[in-house]
Amino acid sequence: MAEKRDYYEVLGLQKGASADDIKGAYRKAALKWHPDRWVSGTDAEKKTAEEKFKEASEAYSVLSDPDKRAKYDQFGFAGVEGAGAQDWSQGFGNLNDILNNLFGGAFGGFGGFGGFEGFGFGGGQQGPRTQRGRDIRTRVRVTLEEIANGCDKEVTIERNRPCPDCDGRGTKHASDVKTCPTCKGTGTVQTVTNTLFGRAINSSVCPHCNGTGKVVTNPCSRCKGTGLVRQKETVKVHIPAGVENGMQLTLRGEGHSAPHGGINGDLLVIVEEQPHAQLKRDGVNLFYTRVISVADAMLGCEIQVPALDGAQRLKLDPGTQSGTVERLRGKGLPAVNGYGIGSRGDLYVKILVWIPRKLSRSEREAVEKLRDSSAVRPDPNREDRALFEKESQYF
Repeated sequence: MAEKRDYYEVLGLQKGASADDIKGAYRKAALKWHPDRWVSGTDAEKKTAEEKFKEASEAYSVLSDPDKRAKYDQFGFAGVEGAGAQDWSQGFGNLNDILNNLFGGAFGGFGGFGGFEGFGFGGGQQGPRTQRGRDIRTRVRVTLEEIANGCDKEVTIERNRPCPDCDGRGTKHASDVKTCPTCKGTGTVQTVTNTLFGRAINSSVCPHCNGTGKVVTNPCSRCKGTGLVRQKETVKVHIPAGVENGMQLTLRGEGHSAPHGGINGDLLVIVEEQPHAQLKRDGVNLFYTRVISVADAMLGCEIQVPALDGAQRLKLDPGTQSGTVERLRGKGLPAVNGYGIGSRGDLYVKILVWIPRKLSRSEREAVEKLRDSSAVRPDPNREDRALFEKESQYF
């Protein structure tokens, strides 16, 4: 599959779905797409069924696990990266065994998949559909300093909200909201088909009322009967400490409103991390490179190191070698919401020694006097030798 679909979308669920809803949705997907059902299909149909089944299995493996689901709800795919689906690839498992393992033995044998009616295949009688508003995606830019402690940001968005003239009904008079004559208020229309596998009842959303079971006979002039108007509004977004570039934060109910009192969509906020002028980031750790003079390296010195909570003093010992890495513990970033290592990272400072290319006559004479000194001849001790051997591995 070229691009992953939202796990809730894959199973046809809303984001507030219960555990039973998730099981039921996966059961329907397994019945529909398990490769055992497509043994007589074309090669294209078999491939599609295999992909759909794997997709549904991956969605179920995340949404059925409370911890994985919580991470996915807040951070999207970034929150469950590496937490893939169960492996159904080895023959995909027997469908009876899969469903019995998931839902107990109440389903019995499926035989030749006869009698799908009893298992809800194709959908049974349903009530009016509760509509859900569309999600809104936006981006927010944050600095490393803001990521270190978390912060609050404001984002301005345009979203659908209930029409104030008709209170979201789509008409000013409640009496003008009628039962849909096509579906008789059920929100669905059904067709019955006799198939090789048995009698199948297929339900679909009523095209007249769009699944609500109601129609408006005298639409509001402001919203044209939709019950919604477009508004520009500002929403406060809390950015947790430790977030990473590309993470998605979900604000429940802050998306578009749904028609006729349905469920609001969500506001999905993508984090954009601003590059820092001096520090580089890798997970919870930060990295800084500092160039010092030969004299400072030989004699030792004290340098200022930029950190997110203010500059830090770092004392370098005499004889500091180029390539030396010093570690400032706890000066990195926290793990986001406690996920991951659960502690604050470190700031690593790499020291590079600058060798001048040009010297004055007097400077050259001074260095010449040092050339023959035993103190400046290469004779690394054990610690220095380990550093040089490590640096030489790159060549």
